[in-house]
Amino acid sequence: MRVLMIEDAEDLAEGVVAHLGRSGVVCDLATSVEAARDFRAVQVYDAILLDINLPDGSGLGFLDEIRGGGDRIPVLMLTALTAVEDRVAALDKGADDYLGKPFDQRELEARLRALVRRDADRKSEQITLGPLVYAPKDRSATLGGKRLNLTAREAAVLDALIRHEGQFLSKARLYDSLYGFEDADVGVNAIELYIARLRKKFSGSGVTITTQRGVGYRIGLHG
Repeated sequence: MRVLMIEDAEDLAEGVVAHLGRSGVVCDLATSVEAARDFRAVQVYDAILLDINLPDGSGLGFLDEIRGGGDRIPVLMLTALTAVEDRVAALDKGADDYLGKPFDQRELEARLRALVRRDADRKSEQITLGPLVYAPKDRSATLGGKRLNLTAREAAVLDALIRHEGQFLSKARLYDSLYGFEDADVGVNAIELYIARLRKKFSGSGVTITTQRGVGYRIGLHG
């Protein structure tokens, strides 16, 4: 799971980023509305954690912008404004949930996962590509009816590829699906390793991952 947190209280935000990271959730941090727009321009997220009072505008205004564009991404509001009127305003604008500050990190994580699960339930339960059947909800896959043994990072690469079937995705794009913007413990060339492992698992099935030099990788069916 990858989420975007839009919060200018950096001490609070860094604590959330660290806590979610230990739970396997990649959390990118934007400290302003403008920064949030930049992040969303280059990355797809599973959910947004959104503060109301931001240095360059209102989180509610940004929520209006998101919903006005037809984007139904789950949004969890985080704010010190806990009056009933504030909660009602946020929910009326299209927020999916509301958590007042201060909050327990465990409750934040539980609410976030519940929102993402609910969103996944609204979407297609399976993506089929020939003999390959992929379930986005839990990132599991079967090939010819047999369950594939995928590591978490292999599953993340497959998730990105199969959601964009027929499109070439660059190494950088695939890397962004695995790691936070500031996560430098593994180089972008590690993507080649995960691609090689997936190709080996798909061998002889008709499912192929094509490489186009300088462009990226694309999943499809042979022939």
